[in-house]
Amino acid sequence: MIYPKKSLGQNFLIDNNIIKKIVNTVNIKNRNVIEIGPGNGALTEEIIKKKQKSLKIIEKDINLANKLKEKYFKNKSINIYNDDILIFNISKILLKDTIIFGNLPYNISSQIFVKILRLKEFHLKITDLIFMFQKELGEKIICRYPSSNYGRLSILANFRLNFIKKFYVSPNCFFPKPKVTSVVIYLKPKINNSFNIQEIKNLEKVTNILFSNKRKMINKNIKKVLDNNEIKKIKDLRLNLRPAEVKPNIYYKITELFENR
Repeated sequence: MIYPKKSLGQNFLIDNNIIKKIVNTVNIKNRNVIEIGPGNGALTEEIIKKKQKSLKIIEKDINLANKLKEKYFKNKSINIYNDDILIFNISKILLKDTIIFGNLPYNISSQIFVKILRLKEFHLKITDLIFMFQKELGEKIICRYPSSNYGRLSILANFRLNFIKKFYVSPNCFFPKPKVTSVVIYLKPKINNSFNIQEIKNLEKVTNILFSNKRKMINKNIKKVLDNNEIKKIKDLRLNLRPAEVKPNIYYKITELFENR
């Protein structure tokens, strides 16, 4: 038996009802699937039952990766990569019409999420994202303006994704039990977007600058991004607002202008 490693933020999902509920979120049959952080393979086993077309698995823990390789070595539709998701080149395994599942380690879940958003092939190849987060982080990702959870993550997520549904997962569904409640979130990439932002990293940069002083008005920080003439082009922009009072669409317009400088 392989025990969870605290250093890797491992909490193995052990509740069969939750496992089935996650996998049944979307139709997997004859689809390409990527699973991030399979742990002991509980979700993996359920995915395979649904007769996926291909399954790419990324697992950092060498013992867990080897266990999965041993278990599925005869299945030619499955590829297992023993690698760190934060440095792994996802693009090289990304196929058309891919579903991505991830029971993400709490300590790096936001980094993984943003890495997926940055993918150049995001709209072209990904159709569905089903991720498990710590509840607090998940609520920040899917919140809508205005909200106390509104911030950089929700602005980034809202630009690229539509929120479909969510459900909560009790600590009792894991071994070992985490100290927090989790949330499974189902997201789909937006097909059409009225804003033409070339690089998601530029939206990250803009929001990082403007949110660097959350309690202060944006009148000073915005001038680190745009000049006065560019600022005047943004309808409904008021410089006496604080970062959390600025609508997402205004951040997207700021980023458009920033990219065209």
